[in-house]
Amino acid sequence: MSKEEIPTENVEEVEQTDTIEIEEVEVELSEVELLKLDVERLEKELEVEKNNFLKSHADLENTKRRLTNDFNQRDKYKNQSFMLSLLPAIDNMEKVLAEDEDQNQMREAIEMIYRQLKNSLEQEGVTEIKALNEKFDPNIHHAVMLETDTDVEADTVLEVLQKGYMLKDRVLRASMVKVSQ
Repeated sequence: MSKEEIPTENVEEVEQTDTIEIEEVEVELSEVELLKLDVERLEKELEVEKNNFLKSHADLENTKRRLTNDFNQRDKYKNQSFMLSLLPAIDNMEKVLAEDEDQNQMREAIEMIYRQLKNSLEQEGVTEIKALNEKFDPNIHHAVMLETDTDVEADTVLEVLQKGYMLKDRVLRASMVKVSQ
């Protein structure tokens, strides 16, 4: 056979094979592009889920911190009602001590009880509010009387009618006071 006599069947087969290979390459490229799109979509979903997780974790940490703070506050002031119930007894003892100086033994016993109660309260963080001759502060004083007094500045506590007390940094009971105008 000469060069000029090449069978045409083989040429057609080669052309078909080339066409099939080109189509397969195009199909493979399409699949690769689809896979790349899927990867990009999955990466975006992963990023969204990662952000959701971080937000949830931050919310959990904030809730934990808030609950711990609430627990500490409750623990700090758990004895508040008990301390408040002791204050009238101290008030009455102070009245007796101020009036009854004749009976020394009774007075000494009451003074001893009074000191013990005051010490117990102080150990729990209860302190007396200083009020006499201080500037009136509505946060810690309760004005029940006003009096004009030119010898002192206006809004000065002239008399303490009932002592006030603090429990740590919180007002347990405000001082009842007479204030200058």
